[in-house]
Amino acid sequence: MRFVIDGDGSPVKNEVIALGAKFQVPVVIVTSVDHYTLKEYPAFVQFIYVDKGADRADYCIIQEILPGDWVITQDYGLASLVLGKEARVFHHSGREYTSANIDELLTQRFLGAQMRKAKKRTKGPKPFTASDREQFTQVMEERLKSLT
Repeated sequence: MRFVIDGDGSPVKNEVIALGAKFQVPVVIVTSVDHYTLKEYPAFVQFIYVDKGADRADYCIIQEILPGDWVITQDYGLASLVLGKEARVFHHSGREYTSANIDELLTQRFLGAQMRKAKKRTKGPKPFTASDREQFTQVMEERLKSLT
């Protein structure tokens, strides 16, 4: 088992790294070269950099993941593909994407895109808060503890 993070827009990279340290789970962060960093990370954290371009990180994640990995993403399309690879997938809220809820989420994404195409206003996501980070960490810790 590894954590694999869709790193371009993830607000919980540091929280996942802390969870990886606490539970001895390797962390793989897949991100665009636009987000290249010289910051030093623990040895259990691996970065995979991909070229700029729509969905490049998503394609890399799909190739990289193994059954049993836990993927962290807010991208419903990527989540739907991950589910077919026998990996678990989570939103940065801690909500797990499953075969039972992914169709509804993809439908909502489609309807939102249609509204934007028709130049109608749609609400964006709320700002991610410190409370959201704590909630994510708590939910993920509970799930990890249930494995032992």
